[in-house]
Amino acid sequence: MKVTLFVPVLNEIEGLKLIMPRVKREWVDEILVVDGGSTDGSRAWCEAQGYRVIGQTGKGLELAYWDCFHNMTGDVVVAFSPDNNSLPELIPQLVQKMREGYDLVIVSRYLDGARSYDDDFVTAIGNWGLTRLCNIMHGAHYTDFNVMYRAFRKALVNQLHLQVATGRQFGCLQQQLMIRAHKHGLKICEIPGDEFKRVGGVRHVRILFDGFSVLYHIVRELFVHRVSARPWRVTA
Repeated sequence: MKVTLFVPVLNEIEGLKLIMPRVKREWVDEILVVDGGSTDGSRAWCEAQGYRVIGQTGKGLELAYWDCFHNMTGDVVVAFSPDNNSLPELIPQLVQKMREGYDLVIVSRYLDGARSYDDDFVTAIGNWGLTRLCNIMHGAHYTDFNVMYRAFRKALVNQLHLQVATGRQFGCLQQQLMIRAHKHGLKICEIPGDEFKRVGGVRHVRILFDGFSVLYHIVRELFVHRVSARPWRVTA
């Protein structure tokens, strides 16, 4: 099993310099940086560190994922935020869970005492509400539906017929992955992990627009891609 660490970047130079030195190269087989057109030296810094860097072919995290899928050499992708939201030291635990046979492993900010220090009141309520809604509508057991930090098999892109949203639309591919993995009865688990405050750059999430986009996809999945689901347990 080969593992690719997917690092989407858009003007993240401060976070990169703080976080990436803590990522040990032996933890994964490949570090793939997808640059969305940074103007602060992020791409040049990553190249200087010897990371494999590709330019993103469009705007938005969704298309960064798609460029990763088309260029990665691993069988497993670990989606990692280089702005201090993702704790690097959890990468080995994610990889180990995948080696144990899981299809999808999520780092939950709300499991077993973990917390988000980056949440404000609105995002905390929004994350709780959308997670709860997904669980009610789809019979899932997630504690953190919207977090980016997760590992999954690349083969799920085709197996689950994942689609990508164009532009800055949020919540298509990532939410399809979470809901359809459950519907297929795949082997899923969550591990607890704190989310620390963002370092540098600008938060790219637009709270109202992205929240309604996620809500739309949660509801939409009720009417598409129907398969019989088997229950799964959240495990630490």
